[in-house]
Amino acid sequence: MIYLKTEDEIELLRQANLLVGKTLAEIARIIKPGVTTRQIDALAETFIRDNGAIPTFKGFPSSEGVPFPASVCTSVNEQVVHGIPTDKPLQDGDIVSVDCGTLLNGYNGDSCYTFCVGEVSEEVRKLLKTTKESLYCGINAAIAGHRIGDVGYAVQQCCEAQSYGVVRELCGHGIGREMHEDPMVPNYGRRGTGPAIKNGLCIAIEPMITMGSHEICIMPDGWTIVTRDGRPAAHFEHTIAVHNGKADILSSFEEVEQIEGKLY
Repeated sequence: MIYLKTEDEIELLRQANLLVGKTLAEIARIIKPGVTTRQIDALAETFIRDNGAIPTFKGFPSSEGVPFPASVCTSVNEQVVHGIPTDKPLQDGDIVSVDCGTLLNGYNGDSCYTFCVGEVSEEVRKLLKTTKESLYCGINAAIAGHRIGDVGYAVQQCCEAQSYGVVRELCGHGIGREMHEDPMVPNYGRRGTGPAIKNGLCIAIEPMITMGSHEICIMPDGWTIVTRDGRPAAHFEHTIAVHNGKADILSSFEEVEQIEGKLY
């Protein structure tokens, strides 16, 4: 069932999501070759808890009931999503998608940003740029009177025009008191299909885009999802509310982009 949110609930969601944005900005300050994803995770957990929130991902069960062991997902290079932080140092030329969730005052924040580590190839940078652009294409389609299929169609058209793969098995979602609520928000689809978009709808839109084939597989840890062909993947995510007929972005990349200098 889809729960439409009141204006008061939207503001509570905004506060949780702005904290995610600030957490990603703290991470942006330390991203460089030699840093480990476990260090990123430790920084994120401390920052989230110091700001009165709970890292939502920690202990979240997989479909097989395996609890996620960290506070953020750190997916490096060919890892699409749900990468588990490790002590392996990031290398110059890597990319790392950091997916972060917070629970603040009973409401959830959820956002993801793919960071460059040092000097990244132009080919990979283009993948990141297109994936980020596709996120905003999807957001611009999230207006009252449209349907969820319009959002997925917009993302898909943006990415497939550049011959990138759009992952089918993973998608965005509704968000509120629960991190994952109805409706599911695929990154592909047909215009005019799916649940209606109405004022009060709160969803996380999150393109997960690959440089090669859209096919994926899951690693033995039960969490990490990688591209089947081993090519890089990018992931950007915003939480939005439909308010006064159009999308209101509740999360923020502003501080991250100030630190990164809008590299793409």
